[in-house]
Amino acid sequence: MDRIITLLREHNLLRVIDDEVDIDLEIPHMAYIEVKKEDSKALLFTHPISKKLGKSFDIPVLMNVFGSTKATELIFGKNPNVVAKQIESLMHMKPPTSFMDKMGMLGTLFNLKNALPKRLKSKGVCQTKVFSEPDLYDFPILTTWTEDGGPFITMGQVYTQSLDGTKQNLGMYRLQVYDKNRLGMHWQIHKDSAHFFHEYKKAGKKMPVSIGIGGDPLYIWCGQAPMPIGMFELLLYGFIKDKNARLVKSLTNPIYIPEDVDIVIEGWVDPSLSEIEGPFGDHTGYYTLKEPYPVLDVTCITCKEKPIYQATVVGKPPLEDKYMGWATERIFLPLLKTTAPDLIDYNMPENGVFHNLILAKLNVLYPGHAKQFMHAFWGVGQMSFVKHAIFVDENAPALEDFEAISDYILNRVSAKNLLISEGVCDALDHASPNALFGGKLGVDCTLPLAHDTPAKVILENATLLSKVASLAPEITGVFQYKTHTKTPIAVFSLDKQRAVKEIYEALKPLKEHLKLVVFVDAHSNDITNAYMLIWRIVNNIDALRDIFIEDEYLGIDATNKNSIDGYEREWPKDTDCDKTVIQSLVARGLLEDNPQLLQTFYI
Repeated sequence: MDRIITLLREHNLLRVIDDEVDIDLEIPHMAYIEVKKEDSKALLFTHPISKKLGKSFDIPVLMNVFGSTKATELIFGKNPNVVAKQIESLMHMKPPTSFMDKMGMLGTLFNLKNALPKRLKSKGVCQTKVFSEPDLYDFPILTTWTEDGGPFITMGQVYTQSLDGTKQNLGMYRLQVYDKNRLGMHWQIHKDSAHFFHEYKKAGKKMPVSIGIGGDPLYIWCGQAPMPIGMFELLLYGFIKDKNARLVKSLTNPIYIPEDVDIVIEGWVDPSLSEIEGPFGDHTGYYTLKEPYPVLDVTCITCKEKPIYQATVVGKPPLEDKYMGWATERIFLPLLKTTAPDLIDYNMPENGVFHNLILAKLNVLYPGHAKQFMHAFWGVGQMSFVKHAIFVDENAPALEDFEAISDYILNRVSAKNLLISEGVCDALDHASPNALFGGKLGVDCTLPLAHDTPAKVILENATLLSKVASLAPEITGVFQYKTHTKTPIAVFSLDKQRAVKEIYEALKPLKEHLKLVVFVDAHSNDITNAYMLIWRIVNNIDALRDIFIEDEYLGIDATNKNSIDGYEREWPKDTDCDKTVIQSLVARGLLEDNPQLLQTFYI
């Protein structure tokens, strides 16, 4: 950790805060706002305190270590695209035909031995201090949001192993502090740790778990990387760094952890017990609701002589996971191509919250190729959790050029090119009427619309709103986007008093002026803010329920759902910063007074 702090400092990517700042809301709010700036920096809080606990900590808190493209490259030691090329060349290695080819292959294979984690017999620097009577409240564990169920470890490296000890896993899961020696384990059904957990549960045995905090930030990135089931994520660390991850055995369980992490929390999970975990303001920008999860009984905590506590903050985009996701997207493209060989490129916009929206470019070989590909795409590992995928052909602009690619897409959107399906959803998805599965949308934009497609007669926003008033009086505003394309978008804000499908039907007399209509709640949206509208829409819709199609008149219901919609689950709240905390930080000079930034990102 000291090394990355030095690197960040040398590249002017670190801001040090020596003032006393509270671990409850204040530190997370500062980090949440900082990372949304164009010139965002990592934040090192040297004097964290807890007014609630009445204590100060001598352990600094580091936030936003992945807070920019440059910082991410420093952590990797190279651009993630370089790593992707290394993986791609390895996958395309051909049998050697000459002596020099053989020597080159030997060199490559010899270097691969550095990918294998190395188990040491000695203790690590992470075990310099040993707390055999552990107290989690002695560490500056943050409470991020006002309605969180308690403090949460947000950048914990969760190390587990299979029942027979032959497989290891590193995951990144949030961990709720219940009391001084118990943690809630939020691993989801599709995670390797959950698979291991069921092995122990079936055998009636307690499961060993160790949690690393700090050390090389690349460890935590590896923990969230979508590695194939059964492959230890630290193999990826060794491949990227070209050096072995050096592991030492935990003191009170058999789990091995990197010897240079800052803090290690060891313990055991009893598979027969669970406890309510949450709520927690998560990376979707919404609170995930209370659910029962396994509990870790902490048996020991160890740390370096002078540890640093590393944490992240999640909520509405853009955040630190934007840069972590960018690295994941680039590095895993070659591996994704092995099961989807016609894939040229893909992009996960951060305001699409990753699994909620993916853009993909294909080498289109035959009619209907994109729709066939959608089914394959939804069957590939963690891509199966993607809710909305838009596919373009090889002639499309670069996927990261959002203005150009959106024009390209909207000139190709047609009712007949939409594929609505059903499948597994991420556990954090709230829009589906069912937990863990729901509607999915695929859009085939690989072919242009026919030249004789009639253009819509575009009205000024004020004129359109006046025409709408008599048809749907609950509509309070309208703003139109991309009116120069063949699929103009009209976003309507409303005070919902009836099912949105009825409002969509009521606007049919205006079909000559409308092609794609989107409905959002007036009280929680700025219809002129396209970035946050995309975030809201892909979060709030279930394709089976919320997409309406009649010829070339398309509708999307992106409102919050309730009994009007027959929605029986609890709809979660947005993650919103505490205004009083923000005002206090501004008054103390710790936070810039920037109302525009707060408004732009719904802070």
